[in-house]
Amino acid sequence: MDMRATASIPRTGATADERVARACRLIESAEAAPSLDALARALGCSPGYLHRCFKAVTGLTPKQYADAHRAGRVRGRLGEGGRVTDAIYAAGFGSSSRFYEQATRLLGMAPGHYRAGGRGERLLFAVAQTSLGALLVASSARGVVAITLGDDAAALVRDLQDRFPQAELVGGDTGYEALVARVVGFVEAPRLGLELPLDIRGTAFQQRVWQALRQVPAGVTVSYAELARRLGRPGASRAVAGACAANALAVAVPCHRVVRSDGALSGYAWGVERKRALLDREAASA
Repeated sequence: MDMRATASIPRTGATADERVARACRLIESAEAAPSLDALARALGCSPGYLHRCFKAVTGLTPKQYADAHRAGRVRGRLGEGGRVTDAIYAAGFGSSSRFYEQATRLLGMAPGHYRAGGRGERLLFAVAQTSLGALLVASSARGVVAITLGDDAAALVRDLQDRFPQAELVGGDTGYEALVARVVGFVEAPRLGLELPLDIRGTAFQQRVWQALRQVPAGVTVSYAELARRLGRPGASRAVAGACAANALAVAVPCHRVVRSDGALSGYAWGVERKRALLDREAASA
């Protein structure tokens, strides 16, 4: 990390949110992931203070954020059909061995499988009916990778195939259906809560948004602008809306709790009426 690039950063008087926002920009602009000590020196605070603030604001540690950002770079290169080796070095990994040690954790699968649209990955899935229509839940070996809602169960399965065109889709057994029943139960009665192992895949910024959403309690709404301010990016309302639209984990990552600044309901990937119904149920249970 080039410390000369941080000379314009004020070292005193910055709030925790401002420091975290600057730390995110430094991580995103660095060729290689900066150490916690280097970030703290650049921001004029102690490593322990920065670590605590960063985790409180983003839900991630600086290292986790850097990993997510680099994973996003790799995904972008692989999604363009680039060579794995080129993607590794373009993302700032000093050696291919270091990347491969973390590849499955960062991408959710081997990099070659990711480039091939999930080839070789095995996803369990099941479809159930709720009062809001059909619901599909799919899981990798790491956790739930998709929860989607719609009018047509077959369309939900086709959407899953489009997301993972080369993955092996396997219908879940009785044990897996019990997990799906938990999701259905939460849709019908939000007061039950929903704790699931999640395999969350997205860019570093998307993961920040999704983590912040998971901290919004049931029965409470937040505007895109307010969510952007909480992330230390007050001008990023549109980017926040884009992250919400990219969310593939309905109800588990509760993007339905985000509304316009005037309180009006905005778009929702699975239909505004479903969004309204979810919010009404959460308000009643709260």
